[in-house]
Amino acid sequence: MRYKLTRKPMNWTRLMIAGLIGFTAVVVFVPLLFGKSGSTPRREPLPVPAQAGAAAGDNLMVPVFLSKENKTQRVNLEDYVRGVVAAEMPIEFEPEALKAQALAARTYVVRRLADGDQQNVPVTDAVVTDTISHQAYVTNEELKARWGPEVYAVNRAKLDRAVEATKDQILTYQGKAIEAFFFSTSNGYTENSEDYWGNRIPYLRSVASPWDAKLSPRYKETVTITGKELQRKLGLSASVPVNTGAGNGMKVIERSQGQRIKKLSVGGRIFSGREVREKLGLNSSQFEWSWKNGAWQFTTFGYGHGVGMSQWGADGMALEGHTAEEIVKYYYTGIEIGSAATLLKSKSF
Repeated sequence: MRYKLTRKPMNWTRLMIAGLIGFTAVVVFVPLLFGKSGSTPRREPLPVPAQAGAAAGDNLMVPVFLSKENKTQRVNLEDYVRGVVAAEMPIEFEPEALKAQALAARTYVVRRLADGDQQNVPVTDAVVTDTISHQAYVTNEELKARWGPEVYAVNRAKLDRAVEATKDQILTYQGKAIEAFFFSTSNGYTENSEDYWGNRIPYLRSVASPWDAKLSPRYKETVTITGKELQRKLGLSASVPVNTGAGNGMKVIERSQGQRIKKLSVGGRIFSGREVREKLGLNSSQFEWSWKNGAWQFTTFGYGHGVGMSQWGADGMALEGHTAEEIVKYYYTGIEIGSAATLLKSKSF
């Protein structure tokens, strides 16, 4: 689900860090969670300690594969959530936005534990990695090295408040933990799940997200792609005229409810907006194009797959005074706040 960052003082940090946010979550890789062909086979569930006390995080350990160190580390649930929030969302965001991220992060890993889901984990003794293939995660030691002693103390306290305020809480739909997808920046709307991945999920509905355009530095970007690059990346025949602005046959056929490109024709071939976005490495599946100075210019709106919670939108809502619960219930339609301990106690590990 995804999004790494570096931090500097708040008066201009957001502009420096936004490009490194997740995002996205959880961003290009989340479709793998739907079990598409070629994904890692599901293994047997890992043993998880029996739950006791008021909260699952009191004694539940999450086995995380640390990719840089090439080892698995068992981390307390709430410590894991803290590390995900630190990696996935700028510490300068509003407290209620950080709480919303904590709710999504906890829900994501609890669902994997409950389902025994180890897809896309390269080892047998972990349930998630520390990368955007699942959720970005940083250790406490990494945070100390990144921030330095004084800044670490302040930022750690802010993280602790967000995690403690949401302790044991997860997002549920009809009694089950949801697929808590999130991403960096919307184009003004979120996307219906089926319009991007093909799977209709009732709580992943398109909603307006007007805050992103004002707040996120990644809202609008333009990249240049040569005709030959376009031809190669889309797998087009050499005879398709893509080296001039005329006769290219590039046309939008259908748009999604979230105002992204759902289908388009390029050189007589039909592509989904997602296909073109991923093949060309674009920020979003809402894009425009033009021919300028002998090359194609693609301008994108938003950053990420667009499904679930927009992180910059969450911060925008928090700035307007909305609570974390209001934020998550806005971006995830029809959900409730549940208990991780209650959900996991009903499972046999």
